Amino acid sequence: MIFKLNKYQPNIFNFINSKLVIKSTFILFIFFVLTYQLKGQSTLQGGKLTLDEVIDMAITQSSSAKYTQNQNVNYYWRYRNFKTRFRPQLTLNGNIPNYTHSTQPITQPDGSIEFKQVSNLSASGNVSLEQSIPQLGTYIWASTSAHGIQNLNKDEIGFSGSPYSIGFSQPLFSYNWMKWYRKTEPMIYDEAQKRFVEQIEEIALNTTYHYFTYLTVQTNFKLAESNLKNSLDNRKISQTKRELGQISENDYSRIELSVLNAQKALNQASMDLKNADFELKRYVGLDQAMNIDLEIPLNFNFFEIDPDIALQKAKENRRETTQFQRELINADRELAEAKSSTGLSATLRGSFGLSSSSETFAGIYDNPEKDRMVRVSVSVPILDWGRSASTVQLAESERELTIYNVNKDIEEFDRQVVVQVEQFGLLRDQLETADEADKVAENGYQIALRKFQNGELSITDLNIALQEREQAKRDYIRSIRNYWVAYYRLRELTLYDFEKGHNITYGNPMLEEKVERLVF
Repeated sequence: MIFKLNKYQPNIFNFINSKLVIKSTFILFIFFVLTYQLKGQSTLQGGKLTLDEVIDMAITQSSSAKYTQNQNVNYYWRYRNFKTRFRPQLTLNGNIPNYTHSTQPITQPDGSIEFKQVSNLSASGNVSLEQSIPQLGTYIWASTSAHGIQNLNKDEIGFSGSPYSIGFSQPLFSYNWMKWYRKTEPMIYDEAQKRFVEQIEEIALNTTYHYFTYLTVQTNFKLAESNLKNSLDNRKISQTKRELGQISENDYSRIELSVLNAQKALNQASMDLKNADFELKRYVGLDQAMNIDLEIPLNFNFFEIDPDIALQKAKENRRETTQFQRELINADRELAEAKSSTGLSATLRGSFGLSSSSETFAGIYDNPEKDRMVRVSVSVPILDWGRSASTVQLAESERELTIYNVNKDIEEFDRQVVVQVEQFGLLRDQLETADEADKVAENGYQIALRKFQNGELSITDLNIALQEREQAKRDYIRSIRNYWVAYYRLRELTLYDFEKGHNITYGNPMLEEKVERLVF
């Protein structure tokens, strides 16, 4: 059979194709909308989270992490500013133009003063190169300048300037702040870099505290749910026994009371869970609408730590080592400043250059005259009623006190590291004991529950088994918490990863972004 197309059939096919295109587009639109909504719902649902995942989120998106990154950026620019402070500084100054039209007092040749109308147009420029020498406290400079002025009333013009001039300023027997500044400022930056890593590890430690606070409350909530379910089952069984006369009214009342107590415990656990949920999400930076369920971190890794190695890494990586050194340097600096400020103080200044004036700008550089200047400024205390001596003695006393405090802080820091290593080594036995006690208590409670439901055990004995089960479960969670707190506390104290065998380092994405933006 052969079909023939008439002139209307192409239009029909076009109409059908257009409807198919519209329908396909609509289906694709619905598909993308549903996919986006499902993705948003899965994000809000959150699901189960591990300790490592929560810590990773905290150190990348929490407000504490952002503050730490911003603080580190601040110290970076402070150090950049310090490095440029002792480099040559080239400066251009000028007034272009400077127009004046006013009545001013003019001194006459005979010394009298007359007020005359002054109208002039002037321009000036100065290029100077400055450099300081921190080791000596010396300040040197070189400059060139020119000045031109046109009297608009008389149509006269004149120029003056200095083709070049050089000079210096040298303090004698004075406090050299530049020398001490160059010593302490790099140490402050080094402290900032170490403090940044330390603060990130502190965020990890604080997140661990929040994590186990939530986990403890979550465990209590699940125990309360289980207890309420078992209490309701016990009451249902007891109602049957009561009808058969197999249970006394006193025992039935106790069972009723256990149901009420279980309900109250569940209500309290629910409120505690909401509070812990809010605090954890607030600290980590999670959406409050996200539903989360925390897993118990059981990926323990017990390893032996040499206290001497831990102490060595702590001294290498922690900011306290640099901080103690800087405190001693500051004490020496204050003593040097006290001695310099109470004795002879002098400053030697000198300059040499050429200067000239002319009716033309080029004439400034024809046969200029020499300019010379040497000056010594002296300050000597004559009578201060013992103030100078007492100032020096006070600085020496504060220096000795600083040395004592630093030595004391070093001993306390060393003891803290060694004690933390010893405590970490004792956690294995605690964890194994708590784990075994939790299993025994859980098994004992299940046996007691079956015996009670079979009428072989009293409600009092069942409550005792229940309390032992809950206490064992909490002790087990507490033991796990102690391990991870000790683990991250040891990392914070040493800034060293003993599992992987290298120093702990973190990048600062906020600093990298700002530096990259400045470069490009």
